[in-house]
Amino acid sequence: MSSRVDLLALRKWRAGRAWATNVVLCALGFGLLGLARQMVSEDDHFTMGFSGVSGWSAILYIAAVVVVLTQPSNRWTFRIIVAFAVLARLATLFADPFLSSDIYRYVWDGVVQHAHISPYRYAPGNAALTFLREPNQEIFNNINRRDYARTIYPPVAQMIYFGVTWISPTVEMMKTAMVGFECLTCGALIALLRKLGRPREQVLLYAWCPLLVWEIGDAGHIDAAVIAFVVLALLFRAHGNNVLTGLFLGLAVMTKFYPLVLVPALYRRGDWKIPAMVAAVAAVGYAVYSSAGMLVFGFLGGYTEEEGMATGVRYFLLQWVQGLRGLHRVSTGMYYVACGLVFGAIIVWAWRHATVEGPARGGAEPAFLKAAMMLAFALMLLFSPHYAWYIAWLIPFFALAPNVPVLAYVMGFFYLFTTALADPGPKMFLLNEILYGGMAVAFAVEFGLQKLGMYRWLGLEVGDGRWENGSVVSHKS
Repeated sequence: MSSRVDLLALRKWRAGRAWATNVVLCALGFGLLGLARQMVSEDDHFTMGFSGVSGWSAILYIAAVVVVLTQPSNRWTFRIIVAFAVLARLATLFADPFLSSDIYRYVWDGVVQHAHISPYRYAPGNAALTFLREPNQEIFNNINRRDYARTIYPPVAQMIYFGVTWISPTVEMMKTAMVGFECLTCGALIALLRKLGRPREQVLLYAWCPLLVWEIGDAGHIDAAVIAFVVLALLFRAHGNNVLTGLFLGLAVMTKFYPLVLVPALYRRGDWKIPAMVAAVAAVGYAVYSSAGMLVFGFLGGYTEEEGMATGVRYFLLQWVQGLRGLHRVSTGMYYVACGLVFGAIIVWAWRHATVEGPARGGAEPAFLKAAMMLAFALMLLFSPHYAWYIAWLIPFFALAPNVPVLAYVMGFFYLFTTALADPGPKMFLLNEILYGGMAVAFAVEFGLQKLGMYRWLGLEVGDGRWENGSVVSHKS
């Protein structure tokens, strides 16, 4: 009887007019669009500072998330979401990238390949590539580490660079291609949301995220392709197509290596098609560029040294533990062991719950999706990246399974790394203390919301149903 009363209360609480939702979303959309334009303007006309733009963007985005998850919608709601997502990208697409210069390396690698030279063989500043500089001088002048670092990007990323620069060897074309990957991501997310029994309007959680507008719309990071491949892998895993799951996961890994952590979550017990396809994509990719020999692994070793991965200085949690009384002798190796135990625990859970056929345990949300999000989130928390584009791949998981910790981490990271604290050393340590302290609060809030049943009361619980034959069958129907 109480559940009946709760359901009636929920319907009464949610009763409203969709036009009000649309009006509020339009207001928030115009605000986010204006801030996207302001972000571009801040490059040469200081008005409110990047931290001011990011802070207000985070507030408006969180408000839009709450609105779209809790309020009624109609056919115009989705159109409003798409329109403002497109306009925000257009506001940054044709501006010169200034948040990061990585995109210039993308274009250069494509240009080098069109000259029939392996991008892995020479650093851009090598005399062997002098003849390519004059026709691409602006590109060359803006490449970071150009005098000593060969490219770090894996084979599929290089194939993308080759294809894009075949059309046009320009930054604008590369940024357009990355936004194109975002369109692919949104399409796959909508299909997966439908599979989960969730409204397509929930794609706003990805499409309106200001971090993506900055790091893909403006900076044009290749992570847009990684995200698209990961979401397609999740979509085909939900459909039970292991070959295509492995194919797209392999493409993601060979664009940037970090999605490799998802293999245990997407693997289906007794069926090795997924890991076999990932291995096959890697083998074919490296075979294509094998003329460079061992140089095919590029600047990977140098990058790990630059980022302090070998010494452990980049890992906030390790530094924090070393600062505790009696624990200053904790080594980087011990930290890696601890990380291995964390990943091992998640993998064991995944192999017990997410790799078997049949209904997902704990509700309609397929267990493989939860396992994948846990592994991706753990990787970010344990390895504490210093660049916002590295955490961008968490946003599709948030769009599929909204939760407080991921939202707090992404928005907290987005804001804090635009402040004066984003300076390696004591300031960045304080930044991470604030960020990880906030994460502790976020996990506590999430626990409380789950225990109190607030997600179910608000109608936000993805698991409010059962997973049968790869689709959600709602208990409320």
